[in-house]
Order: sequence, then C-alpha cells, then structure tokens
Amino acid sequence: MASAAEPVLLRGVAHRYAAVHALGPLDLEIAAGELVTLVGPSGCGKTTLLGLLAGFLTPTEGEVRVGGARVTKPGPDRGVVFQQPNLYPWFTVRDNVALGPRLRGIGKAERRALADRELERVGLSDFAGARPYELSGGMQQRTQIARVLANDPGILLLDEPFGALDALTRERLQHQLHDVWRTATKTALFITHSVEEATFLGTRVLVMSPRPGTIVFDERPPFAHAERTPELRAAPEFVAFRERVRAAIRE
Repeated sequence: MASAAEPVLLRGVAHRYAAVHALGPLDLEIAAGELVTLVGPSGCGKTTLLGLLAGFLTPTEGEVRVGGARVTKPGPDRGVVFQQPNLYPWFTVRDNVALGPRLRGIGKAERRALADRELERVGLSDFAGARPYELSGGMQQRTQIARVLANDPGILLLDEPFGALDALTRERLQHQLHDVWRTATKTALFITHSVEEATFLGTRVLVMSPRPGTIVFDERPPFAHAERTPELRAAPEFVAFRERVRAAIRE
C-alpha cells in the first residue's frame, strides 16, 4: 500500500549559522497533498528551510513536524530531490531506482517491480538497463525523482532540481513533474529561483523575504487545480499572478 501524503507544520522556527541569522522565526502549515512552491532572493533561507524539513538541520528555535511527528533527523517519510542527480554510475538506471528498496531488505523481484513502476511513471522504461552517464541531464533528474518515489515517502522535498538544465528541458520537466506529483498523490515542497517555475507548478506559492527569511507572500493561484498545459503560460490569469509573485519579491 502506498504511503499517504503527509501534512507539514512549522511553529516559531528560526535557524542561525553561528552569527548569521538565516531564517525566521516563521510559522507554516502545508496540507497533505499540496504542491507548494517557494521562491525568494538568493540567501533568503529557502534551502535552510528544506534542510530543516529533511532533518539535515535542527532548528535553533521552534519545532518542525511532518505527518504529526517531530522531525529530529532524516527519515524515509521524506524524499529529497537535489539539484544534482547524484546517481551511482556503476549501477544501471533500474538499480539506481531500486537502491532504497534494496537497502530496506525488499526482495529482488519486488524491488525490480517497484523500480519499473516508477521508471514508467517518469517515462524512462526504455532506459532501465542504461547507465546514468548515457542519459541526458533531464533524464538523470527524472531517474533521481523515480529513485525517491520508489521509497514511497509521504512528502517530496525538491531543491531547485531543474536549475542546471537548459530552458526547453526545464519547461518540459515542469510539465512532467506536475503529472508525476498528481499521479503519485504526494505532498511536495519545490524550491526554485524562477518566478515562472514557481507560478506554473504550485497549487500554492510562497515568497520569502531577504535574510532572515520569513514568508511574505502566501497565495493559491486562480488556476491551482487546472491542468498544466503549454497554453496556460500565456493565459491572462497566469501572467497576472506571475507578476504578483514577482512584485512580492521586489518589495
């Protein structure tokens, strides 16, 4: 049985690196099943916030909860997609995706089936036997997303996963990621520097202030539950909302 999407709760969360006050204090709730995008200026604490949710960092103040449980360390209920794929070049694509189930002691036949299911979800079934270095950058990122999904987390944490890709590949993967999120029924927090990307992907869009980062904009676009088509990007309601997000960053 697939894990249910999990809610997120941050209460009075702040984080400091030595003398640098990087984040907060801030409060944030994310409902189960939302795809929340987070955008803001460089150094505002976006990646710090994701690190706190992932359990890589411990808040200086406040508490972080995922699925009702307090976050104190990394866990399988939270899947992290990084900007760089970090795939093992000596494994096939299928074996990279199956690594988490393998480490959990799942049998060979079952983990192969899990890997093949997630590769089909991200459109890479034909490349299951390839090595990562034989794939394009976009295909490597899809493999990383499939690897995270094979662990069946309740929440996906994505840290600028398309930031290093060319514009056309990035746009194509935005469409594919939205489809993957919809079919996988997960909660997702997507960090980005791109206002266009944040506007296109999010069922809810957050903007952070300069350091110490706090939430200064939190709105659902009028097309939150619409299908993500290429035509949406030119729609008046999309353009208007994108400019509202951009203004929030400038202000």
